[in-house]
Amino acid sequence: MTQSTTSPLPPPKERRRLREAGSLTQTQVAARLGVRRATVRAWERGKSAPGGPQRDAYARLLAALAQPAEGQEPAQAAPAPPARSSPPALPSPPAVPSPPVLPSLTADQAFDALYAFCAPALVRQSYLLTGRRELAREAVERAFQLAWQRWPEVARDRDPAGWVRATAYEYALSPWHRFRPRYRSPEPPPADPADRALLSALLTLPPSYRRTLVLYDGVGLDLPETAAETEASTPAAAGRLTRARQVVAARVPELADPAALHRRLAELASTERLRSAQPTAVRTVGERRNVFWTRAAIAFTVTIIGATTLTLRTAPTHYEPPIAPAQAVRGVPVPPAMGPLSSAEVALRAKLRGEAGSGPERVFPTAR
Repeated sequence: MTQSTTSPLPPPKERRRLREAGSLTQTQVAARLGVRRATVRAWERGKSAPGGPQRDAYARLLAALAQPAEGQEPAQAAPAPPARSSPPALPSPPAVPSPPVLPSLTADQAFDALYAFCAPALVRQSYLLTGRRELAREAVERAFQLAWQRWPEVARDRDPAGWVRATAYEYALSPWHRFRPRYRSPEPPPADPADRALLSALLTLPPSYRRTLVLYDGVGLDLPETAAETEASTPAAAGRLTRARQVVAARVPELADPAALHRRLAELASTERLRSAQPTAVRTVGERRNVFWTRAAIAFTVTIIGATTLTLRTAPTHYEPPIAPAQAVRGVPVPPAMGPLSSAEVALRAKLRGEAGSGPERVFPTAR
């Protein structure tokens, strides 16, 4: 395709770098240009190039994103990676405006921005996975607490929101929750019969199928991204999605259309009053848990060192042969039975009885 000289475009890799530097996702760029997300992905990979008005609009957008990075004022640099947007949560907005250019953020500010952007949507998505309101909130808070403990790693990740989402989903779908007393009894279902039918259909799916359906039809990820997040191949993810849609359509026939299913998932997640804690409280709990486990690790290490030292001090320093096992003594004569006393023994006994029991007298042996 011959590119217009009036609207030059940077190389494909530079297009993606400018989009990420401007904290925009492919979905947001596609919404602003009026194209599909797959089209923007193809432009950034160099598989195709825009033309006509789309090319002019795309060139203007990239030029606007390049201006903050090429300016002379350091305070107008692109925002830090942790505040980067994630794929649209439930419900998916039709168009997202370009975020304002912010100065560099501290670790606390970047974490709070990521939490404020992702936490409400993640709580609703976790509710679709579990059907439990309290467990959904707990899963999101635990995921963000772990993210704060590993913040340098999460901040450098290309998709911090995806990192937290995967962690929250893993915690929410853990089979060990069934053994906790607080989660043994079922929670009250939604008040709307249609919502109850959809939630019941979701909970009948296996966890991997349920997660695939929520990621693809709820969050809006494409099939390769869904397969990567669920740790499955693309054909396996496609099979799970097809089977999950069939089960939901069999129980709720009006949701056989994927567009209707996407809309109903967004409505079901939005009707429930699901609130998340404040980011400051999440960071505080995460820091306390980090301090607790650090102290526990130190105490365990000290215990191991003390036990090792005691073993070294009390262990023998030379070889000690083992004690031989007991054996029966043979050849000992049998003791004779008691018989009558002889005349000499009778005389000795009478003499001993006649002597005083105490006093200066002593009995001395006499020579025979």
